[in-house]
Amino acid sequence: MAASDVTELNTVALAPTPSRLWGTAAASVVAAACAIGLALSSDHIPAAGVHAALQAWGILGYTLAGVFAWWRRPDSHFGILMVLAGTAWFLSSLSAANQAAPFTIGIAFDLVPAVVFLHVFLAFPSGRLERGFERCLVATGYGVAFGGQLLGMTLGGFGGQNLLELTSQPTSSLRLLNLRLIALSGLCLAGVAILVLRRRQAGRPLRRSLSLLVDSFALALLMIAFLFLSAAWGLASGDIAFETIRRTTLFAVGLAPAVFLIGLLHARLARSAVGDLIVELRADPTPPDLRAALARTLRDPSLELAYWLPDFGAYAGVDGAQIALPGPDSRLAATLIRRHGDPVAALLHDPSLEDEPELLAAVTAAAAIALENTRLQVELRARLRELRGSRTRMVEAAGKERQRLERNLHDGAQQRLVALSLELSLLEGELPDDASAHRRIDRVRREIAASLNELREVARGIHPAVVTGHGLAVALEQLAALAPVPVRLTVEVPERLPEAHEVAAYYLVSESLANIGKYASAASATVLVRRADGRVLVEVRDDGIGGADTERGSGLRGLADRVEALDGRLRIWSPAGGGTLVRAEMPCAP
Repeated sequence: MAASDVTELNTVALAPTPSRLWGTAAASVVAAACAIGLALSSDHIPAAGVHAALQAWGILGYTLAGVFAWWRRPDSHFGILMVLAGTAWFLSSLSAANQAAPFTIGIAFDLVPAVVFLHVFLAFPSGRLERGFERCLVATGYGVAFGGQLLGMTLGGFGGQNLLELTSQPTSSLRLLNLRLIALSGLCLAGVAILVLRRRQAGRPLRRSLSLLVDSFALALLMIAFLFLSAAWGLASGDIAFETIRRTTLFAVGLAPAVFLIGLLHARLARSAVGDLIVELRADPTPPDLRAALARTLRDPSLELAYWLPDFGAYAGVDGAQIALPGPDSRLAATLIRRHGDPVAALLHDPSLEDEPELLAAVTAAAAIALENTRLQVELRARLRELRGSRTRMVEAAGKERQRLERNLHDGAQQRLVALSLELSLLEGELPDDASAHRRIDRVRREIAASLNELREVARGIHPAVVTGHGLAVALEQLAALAPVPVRLTVEVPERLPEAHEVAAYYLVSESLANIGKYASAASATVLVRRADGRVLVEVRDDGIGGADTERGSGLRGLADRVEALDGRLRIWSPAGGGTLVRAEMPCAP
């Protein structure tokens, strides 16, 4: 028989039929009644009434909560594990019996419930131990709690009703018991550490009900460890301090199924919030507001929305960035939302919400139309994001090409002209005293010098090599020195900026000063470059006639493209008679 067939048969065998569910619930009630009767009639249990109440609290709590979980999530083993925890609690309660046979069984299972609780808490919510270390931890616990207990019972020390006693060595039996208690305490504390690490590794807020449940797991394990250590330190049954610790521990351990049931009740009540969600959706919320409304309704602060973008063939978040749906090993679950058979969006949520399929179905059905509407906004953001990325790549490619052309001019034409000028100087020294020839050579040398100056201007316009080599401050000082009007320059940048930001600032100042000289009729200008609060601010102001036409000319449009490619913003104020202010702000992380 194939492994898949075995799995299928096991699933069918454990299917929660009504008879099995009601039979298990009835059996738990009978078991609790037996535990109460044994406790009240026991001749060796102090405060029998309190003990009986705590036994019923644990047996009924775990068994009935397990039945409910088994019914709600039949494909999970967690409900069955909780039923087994209640069963183990009942078996350990038999130690209150005055008869030898049930007493022996109760003592044999006395420490087993602690390991079963550890198993339950670590296996939440699937009912399976996912990691090898956890399986090893629990297996060790069962060996210590049950196998070690049977060995200790053969040495005596548990009273005359112990049917497994083969020899009377109470001292050895006590030492072995203390070792078992210390070992089980260590295993429980390791379980607490695992629960803490799981929460930290999740890196996201847990649902409130889930958070309380995990906290109750950790509290129960801590209390069990404290109880066992107290017993190992010499506190004996019947001592007031020990009995107080034991009763508090039993109550704390019984809290876990109560919190679990309260969480399921909250899930039931959460369905009433779907009506409020529908009212909110009528207001056509924005994508962030829609996410917040769904998170509130599902009571999952970690919830995120991923919208299906058909043109991109991918899911995207509210900001338009692509999102990969979680895989099988992820700590998030995904619920796909469809409309007319086509995917609309996906809810990325806490896996525990899969225990509430009715709530998920109601919320997704209510939100389908709103999600389809907001998907258009997300698709627009995705296109804008793609456009911005494309423009950034184009600006970067143009910058690299400009840099290459500037380098070719510097290393090619300029160097040849300089060499030609030197060659003319050598030739002039070899000529006889011919005034006419010398004048012609001087004229050619001046033409070469003029050509060199023009080439340098062209190269500087193509790419400011001085920015790359010496930094923005030095480059702006050169611009200010060559400006057509007096310039007051202030550069408050303590360290080098990214090259793209420095080049953008340089071109902005250069173009602005050139426009001032051509059109502003200004007497002076001021240039300010400042870096603060993660942004670079560049301002160029003049005292000219104003009235600049910002809609015409490719220079300003090119500057705006360069600034916006860096997620910045370029603004111009030019009132008639009030001068012109050009301001650019560009984000620049420190």
